[in-house]
Amino acid sequence: TSVLLLFPSMSKDLSELMKEATKEVHEQAENTPFMKNFQKGQVSLHEFKLVTASLYFIYSALEEEIERNKDNPVYAPVYFPGELHRKAALEKDLEYFYGSNWREEIPCPEATQKYVARLHDVGKNHPELLVAHAYTRYLGDLSGGQVLKKIAQKALQLPSTGEGLAFFTFDGVSNATKFKQLYRSRMNALEMDLATKKRVLEEAKKAFLLNIQVFEALQELVSKGPENGHLVQPKAELRTRNTNKSHEHGPVPGKDSKTTNRGSTGMMLTTPLVRWILALSFLATTVAVGLFAM
Repeated sequence: TSVLLLFPSMSKDLSELMKEATKEVHEQAENTPFMKNFQKGQVSLHEFKLVTASLYFIYSALEEEIERNKDNPVYAPVYFPGELHRKAALEKDLEYFYGSNWREEIPCPEATQKYVARLHDVGKNHPELLVAHAYTRYLGDLSGGQVLKKIAQKALQLPSTGEGLAFFTFDGVSNATKFKQLYRSRMNALEMDLATKKRVLEEAKKAFLLNIQVFEALQELVSKGPENGHLVQPKAELRTRNTNKSHEHGPVPGKDSKTTNRGSTGMMLTTPLVRWILALSFLATTVAVGLFAM
């Protein structure tokens, strides 16, 4: 289908075109039971850690390519490392969840490697498309970040001081609404012809598909279980780490010991399918809540 048929006025701002181009996949994500599960606080620590690990590889690649193109006019206007970059925040979260040897422990499934490869290909060979990936990820995370942070903090009984939730915290952005307006205006000012706009919009949809493939791969890992997947911490180690965290941060007020250890116990009792549903709820909410607020 011609882009001119899909978007009668290609003179529209790029940010509006981007929102329209991804509307269908956004609506699909928004109406999945996964997002509703997360909003109810039904998320386990195990899957949350796997998601965080994949996000680390994705943002590492994205930000490496952003640095490569920070002076390139096709990206320079939307270069906001202090406000948006997530790699350092994800490193903090992974150290909190996995310990000091987290780099040796975190998994990188093939689908995540595929996403990473695409980001590197774009950054090196098609830098004009880099804005599609940056916009899709950063503004989505910024938009839904505070809501997701509160849900995850409560569901996983994480400390109120913010450990494990650095990914959702944008210290460099004092006013999210104003910053998003600034970002959109900079993005809309990027010079590109009709053919380039079309390619950018297609790349934005591809970014969604790559994300979905990553979490389908995580579903497969979870269905294999720790014994077969070889990419998940042993259950005993998980129980020990969770117990240490509980002692370190103190018991939750008003909760007995059984409730305090709910996370590690629940992980062992949950079936692979349900565990995956809980994990994918995090993805769906990140994408859907984030883009909804774009």
